[in-house]
Amino acid sequence: MELKSSHSSPVLTDPISINKSRLGIHPNLLSYAQSGGSLSSGKCMTIPRKKPGKLDDVRSNGWLDAMKSSSPPRKKLIKDFNIEVAADDIDISYCSWMIKYPSALKSFEKISKNAKNKKIAVFLDYDGTLSPIVDDPDRAFMPDTMRSAVRDVAKYFPTAIISGRSRDKVYELVGLTELYYAGSHGMDIMGPVSHTESDDHTNFTRSTDQQGKEVNLFQPAREFIPMIDEQVFKNLVENTKGIKGAIVENHKFCASVHYRNVEEKNWPTVAQCVHDILKDYPRLRLTHGRKVLEIRPVIDWNKGKAVEFLLESLGLSDRDDVLPIYIGDDKSDEDAFRVLREGSRGYGILVSSMPKESKAFYSLRDPSEVKKFLKALVRWKKFEEA
Repeated sequence: MELKSSHSSPVLTDPISINKSRLGIHPNLLSYAQSGGSLSSGKCMTIPRKKPGKLDDVRSNGWLDAMKSSSPPRKKLIKDFNIEVAADDIDISYCSWMIKYPSALKSFEKISKNAKNKKIAVFLDYDGTLSPIVDDPDRAFMPDTMRSAVRDVAKYFPTAIISGRSRDKVYELVGLTELYYAGSHGMDIMGPVSHTESDDHTNFTRSTDQQGKEVNLFQPAREFIPMIDEQVFKNLVENTKGIKGAIVENHKFCASVHYRNVEEKNWPTVAQCVHDILKDYPRLRLTHGRKVLEIRPVIDWNKGKAVEFLLESLGLSDRDDVLPIYIGDDKSDEDAFRVLREGSRGYGILVSSMPKESKAFYSLRDPSEVKKFLKALVRWKKFEEA
């Protein structure tokens, strides 16, 4: 089966059916029961929850420790021979860390050797990977040079962006029609139309893309939209409006509270506000990102599942001649790294300027190195085809 990729979104000439049981789409979308409603399918479970307390909850459950761990260590000054020198001690440990997670740029020859005679599929996070981390999430713009690099990659490889942002928002920021987009940590995927029985699944909707072309929307958490939009998001905005610097975002299938611009002494207040709302929604859970608290549906779905779904829908799953590459920087990307590490299916590449444990195989320091890596992929492919 051949994949056509041009200036429009890629379309399959011979789509295959999706193995829903292997992906865990139908029986394994687990959720928790809630008074006043239940999921149409899935198993119900019960979570023991502590009674709310003033700040004790967020300290005892480790929320504050997790929030602090997302803050990079400050540089410290040392004096040597009476000369004050700015030294970042993280650089020393970073060099040691790179022994376990070598640079994908310096390891490119090894990566390309393994990619020979294989079809590469590229999966990219957005924030911190294609764009820098900034104080205002709405200003996390991707440089034109990065946009050009991503566009070139999509000419040669099926390419998807899997972001924690809403799918519409990440498309607005990227603005490329050559790609597939998965928003809300993979809970909102726009993919090619496939005339199979999977189209009848309740989580599929026939729609049109920005060019008016027919596509399939896969949204395994669709029934949570009213809960997130009409209740949780509005409550988060109301309860945090008195906290200077707090930013609340509605990602359609999840809601985020950014505390990057909040004074650290007020972080416990942010955490308590989120905790007090979340305790009333046992079908929702908290995850931590880079100075952000995210509330998501409790279903068996994440970025790793999204990668599997896209590979399956593209006809690239369970093949020995496919090499998926996933590049991301945040905790939510670890699910995708884990999928690729299992069975050595592909390469996860962590974008980080400081050492941290990961399921990735390789590393890149920042978005500028991501751009260099993407350009290297294109040069290698052009050389292979010459």
